Amino acid sequence: MNTKPRRILIFSLTYYPTFVGGAEVAVKEITDRISSDDIIFDMITIGDGRKNVQDSIINNQVERIGNVNVYRVLNNMGFIQKLLFPFVAYRKALHLHTQHTYHATWAIMASYAGFAAHLFKQKNSNVPFLLTIQEGDHFEKRAGILKPLFKKIFKAADAIQVISNYLAEWSTSMSATCPIDLVPNAVNLNLFTKTLSTEERAEISARIGKKENDIILIHTGRLVEKNAVADIISALLYLPEQVKLLQVGSGVLMANLKTLVSDLKLENRVIFVDYVPHDEMVSYLKIADIFIRPSLTEGLGNSFLEAMAAGIPVIATPVGGIPDFLIDGETGLFCEVHNPKSIAQKVEKLIKDKESREYIVGRARTMVEKKYQWESVVEKMKKIFGSL
Repeated sequence: MNTKPRRILIFSLTYYPTFVGGAEVAVKEITDRISSDDIIFDMITIGDGRKNVQDSIINNQVERIGNVNVYRVLNNMGFIQKLLFPFVAYRKALHLHTQHTYHATWAIMASYAGFAAHLFKQKNSNVPFLLTIQEGDHFEKRAGILKPLFKKIFKAADAIQVISNYLAEWSTSMSATCPIDLVPNAVNLNLFTKTLSTEERAEISARIGKKENDIILIHTGRLVEKNAVADIISALLYLPEQVKLLQVGSGVLMANLKTLVSDLKLENRVIFVDYVPHDEMVSYLKIADIFIRPSLTEGLGNSFLEAMAAGIPVIATPVGGIPDFLIDGETGLFCEVHNPKSIAQKVEKLIKDKESREYIVGRARTMVEKKYQWESVVEKMKKIFGSL
């Protein structure tokens, strides 16, 4: 006997094609692996700045991305669209619910998307609400007088999925009373373990101006305070001239960091590469020597796992969810928070100690292959969806 597929409405502040971080990658990897015969996924998210999106919003058009029907609200309004999103998305959700009748809602992050889902839950108490917690930079800290309302998001959830032990503990501290399931993000191993041809290596190296004896430190990710890219730049002062930093990704601190590079006279040692599609990120990792992110906080950190899968050693700080996968001296090296000298010391160790470097790379890749595959993540998420 044929049964109709269930329908789940996703609330996500940002999504493909322009805004791609760990959370967006996770949603796409999961939904792409679930047949629309089983679950139909709709999503409400903001516009991504494309000119044609404004017309799509006005004409109530839907965009198909992978296995998700994407409805966009708001566009090219700067920071205010974040503030408006919970309310506009809530109204959009009520309208879509009259058309489709949702079996569950799924909020990605407990901030703006979580607020939208909370509002919908208040109006439709019979529709189960799944909250996914991925954030490393907690919205709670910026919520101010709205913190009591922020906690209500956790209380309203019927199930919570977190990507690290750290976030499980945080969810409990935020007054969550529902079941909390730990399901980490994973890595597309087929993509990040692929081998670049000699021609591909030469093309990427030429693109960034890499010389034969250069040692490339790489950071892939947003230029925001929690990623502490300024500390990597400052660490170059304690390292040989041939050690350079390749920053792949943009963000609000771009201008400030370029000023820092200029002030420290490091223009020839820091390479900024703006937006790179996620499936092209591996090419930059493959021509780099060491991945570094001296995080101030971190939910889990997909970029670390991707670097491990790509076969380069990782330097990180022991904060947030990072200790779930990084064992110092085994699968990576820990440096101290806000300490450029400590970063430089760890870089020097990996440069000089080839045996330790190869050991760390091998252990890390094996760990990622065993514990962080999307297929196992999807099976766990199916069980959570089925329990709603």
